[in-house]
Amino acid sequence: MIFDCDGTLIDSQETIVHGLKVGFETVGLEPPDRSRALSIVGLSLDIAFQHLLEPQYHHLVPQMADAYRQSQLARRAAGLDHDPLYPGAMAALDALGARPDVLLGIATGKAMRGVVHMQEMHGLQGRFVTIQTADRAPSKPNPGMILQAMDETGVAPERTVMIGDTSYDMEMARNAGVGAIAVTWGYHDRAQLEAGGADVLIDRFDQLEQVVADRFCWDRDLV
Repeated sequence: MIFDCDGTLIDSQETIVHGLKVGFETVGLEPPDRSRALSIVGLSLDIAFQHLLEPQYHHLVPQMADAYRQSQLARRAAGLDHDPLYPGAMAALDALGARPDVLLGIATGKAMRGVVHMQEMHGLQGRFVTIQTADRAPSKPNPGMILQAMDETGVAPERTVMIGDTSYDMEMARNAGVGAIAVTWGYHDRAQLEAGGADVLIDRFDQLEQVVADRFCWDRDLV
């Protein structure tokens, strides 16, 4: 089971909106509104800025992305970067991680140091057997992260599911030939998730285990 981070496990919207604002202001451009800013969550940073910019400004992306990264590091150093887990996330990870027939992984638009920070902040070290990040694989919806995760763990596509909150996650799952479970508490709406190819949508974390149990025909006594 592969989880996205931002918008799925953690609510990082304040951190992301702040970083994008810094990036735009660094080059003298007007930042996008919150809705548009959050629409790119899940993409790697350079690709996200490209999506938000008119083509004539694409040459500014490296400078904007660097400003974003530096702002994040400054916020962490100041103790301001505390992205909370969504309600039920820890319980779901506890329940699924306790099963001997389940391996947990991550596929995220974050860089690896961002994932390490998230793990340290919430005590998640050691829970994920594979971690795929934007600085080590192509941006979503390219299937590279999921393919690398399956290669590392030896799990077949038909036994793999991606859990995410954006159409990019759903499209990545489709491109990799794995299951796609969408959560509705993140940054893309239901219509976008369905258009992206979600197999099923859940509104609460406590629905996840049963959805996966139904998909893989788990023994009901163990759910």
